[in-house]
Amino acid sequence: IVQEQVMPMVSSMGLNEQELLFLSQAAGGPHAALPAWKGIPDVGRVSDILLWILEHYGRGAISSESDLTRIHFHTLAYHILATVGGHWGNQAAAVMAGARVASSQACGLRVVDVEKVELKAPLEFYSSHSEPRDHLSLNPAEPVMVWRRGNVTFHMTPVLVCKHPLRTVGLGDAISAEGLYYSQFKGEQHL
Repeated sequence: IVQEQVMPMVSSMGLNEQELLFLSQAAGGPHAALPAWKGIPDVGRVSDILLWILEHYGRGAISSESDLTRIHFHTLAYHILATVGGHWGNQAAAVMAGARVASSQACGLRVVDVEKVELKAPLEFYSSHSEPRDHLSLNPAEPVMVWRRGNVTFHMTPVLVCKHPLRTVGLGDAISAEGLYYSQFKGEQHL
């Protein structure tokens, strides 16, 4: 029901790793046979599912009438913003803002304290679990990785994970809201 009645009506949504895998399992999408994520979700598998959602239930296909053009995926170690070309701007800042609020809110601080956080994101990963795929490496000087698959652009950034979290209630909502706040919706695009 979600993919048929909700997704076509919204332009953006935020999903955590359980929600993303559940949607794929419920609709027979990629990696649906995976019972659960083992540890940190594989970036390539996440990318496959995000692409599939946008192509099948969003505006990934130019002929689609769905409004869904943006998904903010967030997990403990990293965030990915997947957007359909031309509909959203400022996504590097948006994905970084979501990751920053995850760290600061979980630690209960206004400013991230490097002594209280750690990096758990993969430093190298593939853009897809299947072929064709690109091998990507995280550059600490430019912590937002960007790649394209068809009409969808992916922005991925690591999260500085709080070693001893104090506040996690509502964290997913704060992440999605902060990322959306920094995004620039460009509306209807004629590609």
